[in-house]
Amino acid sequence: MTLAKQFFLAGGIVTAGAVLLVSLSVTNLIAQAVTRNAAAATALYVDSIIAPILPDLSTTQEIDPSVERALDETLSHGALGRRLVSFRLWSKDGKIIYSNDKKLMGLIVPPSEDRQSAFRGELVANYEEKDEDDNPLERESGGPLLEIYNPVLQPWSGEVVAVAEFYEDAEDVGASLTRVLLLTWLSILSVLALFFLVLSLIVFRGSSTIEAQRKVLKEQIADLDRLLRQNTELGKRVQKASQQTAALNEQFLRKVGADIHDGPVQLLAYATMRVDSPAIRSGVGLEVDRKHEVGLIKRSLEDAIHELRSICRGLVLPEIENLPIEQVLDHVVSSYRSRTGADVSLVTEPASCSISPSARICAYRFVQEALNNGWLHAQGKGQFVEQRITHDMLTITVGDEGPGFDLATVWSGRLGLSGMRERIESIGGRFKILTSSSGTILTMFLTISETSAL
Repeated sequence: MTLAKQFFLAGGIVTAGAVLLVSLSVTNLIAQAVTRNAAAATALYVDSIIAPILPDLSTTQEIDPSVERALDETLSHGALGRRLVSFRLWSKDGKIIYSNDKKLMGLIVPPSEDRQSAFRGELVANYEEKDEDDNPLERESGGPLLEIYNPVLQPWSGEVVAVAEFYEDAEDVGASLTRVLLLTWLSILSVLALFFLVLSLIVFRGSSTIEAQRKVLKEQIADLDRLLRQNTELGKRVQKASQQTAALNEQFLRKVGADIHDGPVQLLAYATMRVDSPAIRSGVGLEVDRKHEVGLIKRSLEDAIHELRSICRGLVLPEIENLPIEQVLDHVVSSYRSRTGADVSLVTEPASCSISPSARICAYRFVQEALNNGWLHAQGKGQFVEQRITHDMLTITVGDEGPGFDLATVWSGRLGLSGMRERIESIGGRFKILTSSSGTILTMFLTISETSAL
């Protein structure tokens, strides 16, 4: 579950428990306060009416007939008669010295806890519901009762000389108590519910933010993981390309050495031998022979210089670092056309984004080598160069209409194709060959954004 759901579930349980606990505690205190206040008011009223009638109970524990009649008259008429259901007057020895139920007068009953508290000077009040049967003699009213134990004090000493036990009709008290308790429950429930809802809104908002950030973080981690895998793969490819490039460089150096040895060096050696010919060294002979030897030496030296220049032109890269990709391709194709006289079709499109120098150099060498291979193996027949940019992908295709070759054996013997593939893959690109009896198509693919830092 989300944090918000966990909070809502746990917080709901805790809040419900808090509502129940606080409500029970508060309502219990309120019920006690209401009961005590109502009892105190009734006790004060009863005491104000009954006290003047009673004799000095500190000296006598008996009620004479005249006092008894006065009490009967007072308790059966007027406000007290309507409010009091039962009345008893207890002495300290547990004797009922007066009761409106005459059958109880004179009985001695062991003191209850409430009566003991009253004899200690405390006002004791209990609210009894309709279904409570602790006092069956008072149940005739059929309604809730307020049981009150009120200490009777001696006026001049304040000593408790008796306890008045009486039961008041508590319909009004019960209604007030129910109303107060209901309002208390509603108030507590409303406050805690509002508090919980406010906290829930804050937590839900925070949880939504956390979930959104968690989702973004997961996506970023997934992107990072993907990039790490790509970097690992690129690292392996670069390591492999570096190893293969070292081997290709050795092959290339041997090829250059062989070209120089078999070409310019042989011509220079031939010129050196002609310098040692008798017509040159002896100084004896016909002028015609001497001129002939000098001409041979001169032609050998010129041929050696021409071949050295041709080799250098293939090794030295022109200034293309700051040219757009379409001009780079136009440059290499134009150079190839002027050197071979071949008719090459060129189709390019302007790049809407910057292409790195390494990508431009790679494209130059790829097209240069592909066109040279097409000239050597297809005599330049039907050659074409196409350059396209789709979104972030640079695609360059070079093709011809030659006889093709066998892909199964080409990699071991073709330095040019291996060099093209390793050069392209070393900067994160892909190299593709399609060949058949109707022609060969070489294609390089470069992701522009991946080569921008190279």
